[in-house]
Amino acid sequence: MNESQMKICLFGGTFDPIHLGHTFIAHQAQSQLGIDKVIFLPCQQSPHKLDSKSATAEDRFKMCQLATSPFPWAEVSDYDLCSPPPSYSWRTAEHFKSLFPNAQLFWLMGSDQWRSIARWERAHHFASLLKIIVYSRKSEASFVQSFESTLLNTLQHPASATAIRGQLVEGKNSPWLHPAVASHIKKNCLYLKSPLD
Repeated sequence: MNESQMKICLFGGTFDPIHLGHTFIAHQAQSQLGIDKVIFLPCQQSPHKLDSKSATAEDRFKMCQLATSPFPWAEVSDYDLCSPPPSYSWRTAEHFKSLFPNAQLFWLMGSDQWRSIARWERAHHFASLLKIIVYSRKSEASFVQSFESTLLNTLQHPASATAIRGQLVEGKNSPWLHPAVASHIKKNCLYLKSPLD
């Protein structure tokens, strides 16, 4: 396919851990909007959120690879993980715009991020580089101040990374993990209680 005809969507998140809800949302964007490639971008973990129950960047990257392996339209990039802080979305958008200058570039985000976009660093510059797809469980207004987006309506998915970590801490399995991700977590003893907990 000619690059000028390609639709490439960036999907960032901590993915701690990546779960079936994440891949479900990406697949909805891919199928509903004709996206050719979804690039999963595990981001740097906030130092305020890092604790004994968070996975390392390397583990989160590997889990993204495992979770997306069944999908020919998905790939995983370590761009954000390898970039010097602070990590800004406009820099990520600029990077991929330079990699794919002739493609249609999209950014997939949740409605909570969408509502706060006006406070992002260089938000208007970011929005000028690509088209924004907003994932929402409700038919929310797709207009936020002077920003435009495409609203992706889809069924509610019950998966929650916070809830999954809570289950794993207790030594329980979660039905919302890809089997290869669950195996990686178990093999590497991720998200378990520390002796001080």
